[in-house]
Amino acid sequence: MQLPVLIMCVFSSALLDGITVPEGNPEFRIEPDARSPQISYLSWDTEGGDRSKLNLLYAPVRLELQVNSVWKKAEELEFEVAENSVARSEYHVKPGDASSVIWRIEREEQGLSIGFTVENSRAAKLDGLRLVFPFDPKATATTVLPCEWANVNVMRLPVIISAPDLGQMLLECESEVDVSGSLKGVRKSGERHKVDFCLEWPVTEDHEVAFLITPVHLQQPEGLKDEELWRAVRRGWFNMLQPSSQWGSPDRPQNGQPGLLANNVVSDPVSCVLHMMSDHVFLVPELAPGVKAAPLLGATVDWWLDHGIQENGEMHSWRTVTGMLDANAGPLIGAWCYAETSGNTAWLERRIAVLERLADYLSGRDIDNDGLVEAVHSGNYGTQIGRFGSSAYDTINSGHKDAYGNALTYRAWRCLSDLERRLGRTEQAQRYSSLADRLKRTYEQTFYNPDTGWLGWWRSEDGELHDLSAPMITSIAILYGLVDVESGHGMLVQLWQKIESVGFTRFDLGVPLTLEPVRKGNYMLPRPGRTSRPHGAPEREDGSDTFQMYLNGGCCVSDAYYLITALNMVGETQKADRILCAMLKRQVEGVFENGGGFQNGVIDKYPLGAEFYDWNGNTCGYEGHLVYSFSFLQAVLLREPDIRARLFHPLFE
Repeated sequence: MQLPVLIMCVFSSALLDGITVPEGNPEFRIEPDARSPQISYLSWDTEGGDRSKLNLLYAPVRLELQVNSVWKKAEELEFEVAENSVARSEYHVKPGDASSVIWRIEREEQGLSIGFTVENSRAAKLDGLRLVFPFDPKATATTVLPCEWANVNVMRLPVIISAPDLGQMLLECESEVDVSGSLKGVRKSGERHKVDFCLEWPVTEDHEVAFLITPVHLQQPEGLKDEELWRAVRRGWFNMLQPSSQWGSPDRPQNGQPGLLANNVVSDPVSCVLHMMSDHVFLVPELAPGVKAAPLLGATVDWWLDHGIQENGEMHSWRTVTGMLDANAGPLIGAWCYAETSGNTAWLERRIAVLERLADYLSGRDIDNDGLVEAVHSGNYGTQIGRFGSSAYDTINSGHKDAYGNALTYRAWRCLSDLERRLGRTEQAQRYSSLADRLKRTYEQTFYNPDTGWLGWWRSEDGELHDLSAPMITSIAILYGLVDVESGHGMLVQLWQKIESVGFTRFDLGVPLTLEPVRKGNYMLPRPGRTSRPHGAPEREDGSDTFQMYLNGGCCVSDAYYLITALNMVGETQKADRILCAMLKRQVEGVFENGGGFQNGVIDKYPLGAEFYDWNGNTCGYEGHLVYSFSFLQAVLLREPDIRARLFHPLFE
């Protein structure tokens, strides 16, 4: 019984060779203003490094008072700085002649205690208090994960304040008072991005309302045996979990809804990649005492089921975008992860009919009855003009029989079959299992390219197989069992030789989406008369002019997860660890000013975002923080066969 543990410890320690994992105590930096009731600087480094040198705020933390039904800033009222030292600060704010609010800020051993005491509130007609944290998403995409969303943009405490690559802090109320939180953002071109986290509570007399802020360290997941390896992962794990703020115009679909798993805190929720975030929740469901990830996933799946489906059963990918097969598959996989993690059978019984509706849209797209799902776009060369493609890889002209979309459809049907069995619905379970079986029988022979020895991306309506030398395509097929381990091993050997032959060595960036230039007609073309071109779109027919940029062969960080895990599954562990070790080193030690290895804050400007790179390490993304980049951290857990078996068990039963 001891031998496997011994082997894993040695193996994992070797994985961290050359990586400096911080071992210090958490650092917390706060600077209350010496002249007015505000906090001008707030930051932390939960792993004990020096990242607290980055101020998380775009403006000071402020106290607001509701006086005569009007909210007023404390610094605009009469006030006194009663104390201001390294250990303790205290402000006295006077909303009226005979009333006052005492604001106490006190350092604890590893965090912060904040208290508010109100005296004679009636004299000033003081009804409520509000504490506003103005976070700067350009510094890093700080967001909040609450224990519960009680209503639209009303959260309950405790909450985790997550500052990507600086760390997470648990905020709790130590008093019996009804405190609510909200998260409001601004993301507009030409304006400063903002995320305001607000705490609000009614006035209580004669006793202090106290808040405690302390560091969060994720508990080591069950089945992962190496503690040192987990310390290298635990802070960055949260980078994948970015609940949206309430941002944009309420009349625009999705922009006004807070608390959904999204690209980042001031970006869109996206259904077609929901499976990546769902896996993240499944693998580590407990975030901190009183805060679990499953309710966040459940709320996100619910929102898509309630607001994202068209009359024909097709799911929007984001906003009003349609035509992507993975948009239906993502919420189905998400529903399985939520049901499995939460054990919420009552929810599943309520939702099973609409989940079947999503799955049946996919089965209805098997136009030629060969078991594969055909996309709405043809995928024929040169036909993607001014529109998105058939998957989340939206500038790629995939269509008709799409290997990526069908792989996710296969997993989605298997997941739904498992959910049906859980409800005792044997006939329905068999139906979706049979659909998956038919798809699998046709899959490999449809997409295998004998000229390269691996899988092509899509077979277009005209019959052409479009092989972009994309490691992700073959890898996901192995991961989901659509290609057996023996055949998959041969394919990955060929792909690795291709990686070496093209001279790619920057595994700290992940792996390229394609190992050869994407030809012009296999990429999104601009609408006639438009001067601007889609990100990475080539002008040369052979695609060489923008090769290594964006989806034209750029390093899409999230794709590394598929290749690393598939390499482990076929026994090529040294190759898998070569990639993972390089990426972990970049993640742990950081590259950008905010400590990020794969994010540089919310940028929203191409090519400055750090979610894509060319082969020399130059950025070629636009979001800056894109949550899917951090799916590569899942590969650390999925090195363990037992953990893989738990996550993918519907695929291999």
